[in-house]
Amino acid sequence: MDTHLLRRVDEDPETRERGRSAFVRSAIECYLRAKERRRIDARIVGAYEGEADALLGEVADLLGEQKWPAD
Repeated sequence: MDTHLLRRVDEDPETRERGRSAFVRSAIECYLRAKERRRIDARIVGAYEGEADALLGEVADLLGEQKWPAD
């Protein structure tokens, strides 16, 4: 780890409160959760990609019947 990054870690309030190892552990857990969330989001996008017309067709009747408030 370069000295600039290490200095930033050491200056963080969480590091001062809980220690460097706890900070690094927390950062790794956060990174892994974000990575998993991106993987899930990509799977969701992939599942519905190209399906907009079909999905719109399923609700077209409902949209036509929906009452919108007057401006």
